[in-house]
Amino acid sequence: MNLEQVLDQFKIQERFSKNITHWEIIPQKPGEYEDFPEYLSPKLVSALKKKGIYKLYSHQRRALDEVMSNHNITVVTPTASGKSLCYNLPVLNALISDKDARAIYLFPTKALSQDQVSELMELIDEMDEDIKTFTYDGDTPVNARVAIRKDGHIVVTNPDMLHTGILPHHTKWMKLFTNLKYIVIDEIHIYRGIFGSHTANVLRRLRRICNFYGSDPIFICCSATIANPGELSQKLTGKPAVLIDQNGAPAGEKNIIFYNPPVVNRQLGIRRSCLLEAKNIALNFLKNHIQTITFARSRLAVEVLLTYLQEDMKKEPGAIDRIKGYRGGYLPRERREIEKGLRDGKILGVVSTNALELGIDIGNLDASIITGYPGSIASTWQQAGRAGRRNSVSASILVASSSPLDQFIVNHPQYFFKASPEHGLINPNNLYILVSHIKCAAFELPFSDGETFGDERIDEILAFLEDEGILRHVGGRWHWMAESFPAEEISLRSASTENFVVIDITEGAKVIGEVDRSSAPMMIHEEAIYIHAGQQYQVEKLDYEEKKAYVRKVDVDYYTDANVAVEIKVLDVFREKTVESCQNYLGEVMVTSLATMFKKVKFFTHENLGFGPIHLPPEEMHTTAYWLSIPENTGNLSIEEIKSGLLGLCNVMVNIAPLYLMCDPKDIRGVVQIRSPFTQKPTIFIYDNCPGGVGFAEKLYDMEEQLLKAARQVILECDCEDGCPSCIGPYEEVGRGSKAFALKIIKGVLSD
Repeated sequence: MNLEQVLDQFKIQERFSKNITHWEIIPQKPGEYEDFPEYLSPKLVSALKKKGIYKLYSHQRRALDEVMSNHNITVVTPTASGKSLCYNLPVLNALISDKDARAIYLFPTKALSQDQVSELMELIDEMDEDIKTFTYDGDTPVNARVAIRKDGHIVVTNPDMLHTGILPHHTKWMKLFTNLKYIVIDEIHIYRGIFGSHTANVLRRLRRICNFYGSDPIFICCSATIANPGELSQKLTGKPAVLIDQNGAPAGEKNIIFYNPPVVNRQLGIRRSCLLEAKNIALNFLKNHIQTITFARSRLAVEVLLTYLQEDMKKEPGAIDRIKGYRGGYLPRERREIEKGLRDGKILGVVSTNALELGIDIGNLDASIITGYPGSIASTWQQAGRAGRRNSVSASILVASSSPLDQFIVNHPQYFFKASPEHGLINPNNLYILVSHIKCAAFELPFSDGETFGDERIDEILAFLEDEGILRHVGGRWHWMAESFPAEEISLRSASTENFVVIDITEGAKVIGEVDRSSAPMMIHEEAIYIHAGQQYQVEKLDYEEKKAYVRKVDVDYYTDANVAVEIKVLDVFREKTVESCQNYLGEVMVTSLATMFKKVKFFTHENLGFGPIHLPPEEMHTTAYWLSIPENTGNLSIEEIKSGLLGLCNVMVNIAPLYLMCDPKDIRGVVQIRSPFTQKPTIFIYDNCPGGVGFAEKLYDMEEQLLKAARQVILECDCEDGCPSCIGPYEEVGRGSKAFALKIIKGVLSD
């Protein structure tokens, strides 16, 4: 069967059709075309025509015109709309006429950098021009680096390499910085939270060095659809930009299907596992030889789903080798092979985290299955956009989990399909992050008295660094005097620089993957089952000091899942206000988290097979939090009833906050205190799950009662009897009656 026949089967099979909450057909869209401008080099026009491009899409032409008028731009159009020409054309046009001109291309991942270079090189080869384009990242051979620094016209890199490998050594890159005309930043919606806050500071350092060498480059930014692309690009780059958001590219018909797994226990509101439902849907496509990508929310979910699919496809000759997993932690060579296999059709199906959400070229797939709402509308559209060719039908199916956020989305399709409410939030002036990059900037070039960094006066920070023996103030300038190399100590991706390596000791000892520090207590504690490429490993030993986990291959019928206990303490209050009868606060807190125990979960049935303790030290983190306290007599509830209601309400609020924050649900956390030592009242804390915070708590503080009203809507619309994972959480965690108690609390504090 072809794709359209499989979709027809879904419509008539009651087992599937009764669980569809919405089926949106986005009709085929014709392209809007414009002629090549007269100022475009004939060589470039000829090369485009050789590639079958005889006209530009309207957004490509507008981008070209604005850049040629020396305007910074931000292009916001869907996946596969030809955004790369929006930056390649102005850059190549400039380089043809000026061989001294230079450009930097920034992509959020090494894989995306390498992928985009191959497309750019094809265009340059067609022109037969001597425009040297190089990828400069951690994989670049040492002997090639000198040539890139000296001769590279276009240097394609990522923020991490710019941060550690280019800016600290700017004297070796003098030709690049003196002649830098363009800085291209693709996928700017990825630069949010910690990563975005770090990257904004890296770009402050880049502009500072450009200024030193006398250049003032134009920024060309590209983004998926978010609520504030112009604001985000300005915060990232420090410069205003012209927004281009009218898409002129054609598109084939796309079917977007929202699927809610059936309820298997109505009293408890428990639904069938979204992993099992996604597996069944994927098998319908794969067994009909329809190339499919299945996205899962976590590394563990990818490996569990891959295990299920490979097991079911064993009966199909040769099919098991055509189903692959793809996630962070796989070695780069493995990932490149999978990308190539998808492009040339040798791989029929792939199960991936959001690592394949970005524009890496994996060919044109026919179907995408999204297992659990990815956490933002922008990410959902990106994942849906991985399926679809210009002139043919494609399908994307969102399979909801039981979480309140998933349930809200699949039951409110109008919310999803109208304009995105999500804001990409960054806080470049987060003190932890800012001080780190001021150190790096001082290492690169001395600061002068009164100099700003971004929009910040930094005299106090410079004086503090002098007291610490890191800087020296002489003759109105602040000079670096420490021995260490500051950029090496700062990871742009996390608050911590340290990853744990996973070493397989089944036969000898070889590194098979890595895990970030924050995930290590949950994923690689002793006795954990670590799954890599579908193979199970048991953690024999975790050397916490050396950051190494030693694992051995096993074949068991379960995986492990860890529990974490959290305590919170208020350190400082930045702002406070009264809204209705609630006291609302924004401030700094210290969060202490401890992985306490793990459970063994049986494959397929998801039964609990037992527990075990985790013996690891607690982790402490200073961050920002929003908290609200309620009067003790709210709703005439007892202390136990308030506790149960608050636990349920906190679960809902934390789960639906990402609708407004454009963050991953794990980027924020919630804690309940029945009698808070700080407020002396029942209190809910929602905190940024990273040191120093990046603005999520501040956004929630500014929302007034909007979050409470949204929580009330989710609870009222859930048809369970007494609370469930789709609203306030499992009753064994929040207590019986939590649903009714949560609603009484909301009614007690809201006037409408």
